[in-house]
Amino acid sequence: MNLPSSGSNRVVYAVVASTFFVGFGGGVVFPILPNLGEVLGISAFMVGVILSANRWTRLVANGPAGALVDRIGTRKPFVAGLAIEGAATAGYVVAITSSVPEFWFVLARVCWGVGSALVFATAYTITADVSDAGSRGESMGIVRAGITFGFPAGMVLGGIVSEVYSNATAFVLAACFAGLASIIAYFIVPETHVDSPDTSIKPWDLETTLPALTVGLVNFGLYFAYFGVLFSTLVLYLDAESTVLTLEFAGVGLEYGEQGTSGLLMAVSALSGALFTILGGKISDTVGARVPVLLVFLVTSCLGFAVLTLAPSLSIVVGACALIGAGQGGVGGPLTALLADLTPEDRMGRAMGTNNVFGDVGGAVGPLLSLPFAEAIGFDVLYALSATIPLLAGATLVVGIYTYTGSLSPTVEESIV
Repeated sequence: MNLPSSGSNRVVYAVVASTFFVGFGGGVVFPILPNLGEVLGISAFMVGVILSANRWTRLVANGPAGALVDRIGTRKPFVAGLAIEGAATAGYVVAITSSVPEFWFVLARVCWGVGSALVFATAYTITADVSDAGSRGESMGIVRAGITFGFPAGMVLGGIVSEVYSNATAFVLAACFAGLASIIAYFIVPETHVDSPDTSIKPWDLETTLPALTVGLVNFGLYFAYFGVLFSTLVLYLDAESTVLTLEFAGVGLEYGEQGTSGLLMAVSALSGALFTILGGKISDTVGARVPVLLVFLVTSCLGFAVLTLAPSLSIVVGACALIGAGQGGVGGPLTALLADLTPEDRMGRAMGTNNVFGDVGGAVGPLLSLPFAEAIGFDVLYALSATIPLLAGATLVVGIYTYTGSLSPTVEESIV
């Protein structure tokens, strides 16, 4: 159901706008929720449950979301997912004014997990449907960058608006943007995937082909290293090494604490990732092969973790975070494009759902292992071990693709099924 080129671009940009605006709701909670323990009397444990509820929900919802896409198409689940995320964001407003805020916050985050599972499965499937071999990498990169930018934009929005006005105002504004995302999708995004429902597809029908498992394992490694190791331990690393950012303005020195410095470093990494997401996809289209580009950026991520093991000066840490972000982002576009190249169109939703499951498992398991490891063996050893993860992912990629295609570096045309 491919659209003409102009129509394809219009749909891709509509998907980008929708995921960007709804992403505000995902990011807006992070500057606010950790402080709600003092404001609303919520325990630290419950704050942790609230923050992680969406990810654990998405682990369960990713597979059924992908199957639903292949069963009924992309348009309805995409619009519904955006609407659910909008309702979840509005739920934060109810929670902050409720006498039982814990219940409403957890419910809102669970709903957000369901909505985001639908949005992620459909966004990439729509992009795969409307793009061709010569543009798929760039299109996937653009959509992934839109999703990536929405989250930090929400963090900025939440931090500033909550400081200037109130927490409730920040949540209301985020809900309005989420509503705008639903409106954009409803009026612009067409059905791209199926002509009629296929009732033979069951919710538990995951994609277990070799390409899906290979790409999924690579995605697992990236999320494990990036979100599970770097983002989970960076603030502790800065504290242990007494590395913080100091700026001088009008003769006055301004020193950021570990939390402020880590936030800025994460922003550097996220920005680098978003830029290289688009670049990586574009390069893979130009080269006409995904694997070489993926290996270059996996090595870039490896180098970033290796740099972290050097003398802990701030400039080295900044460079390391930029390299890791570039590696993570540069892999994103070509990796999802490769999965789309190797997957029949009628199973694309399940393939994307399976890939999302692997990524979320990596992001969820990473902190559980990295934090105790950092305490037991030290940060240098942890980051040295983490540098091997992209290399292992690269080896998995090469073996899986060679086994499936008979080539170490199949061209895009050879990969299309």
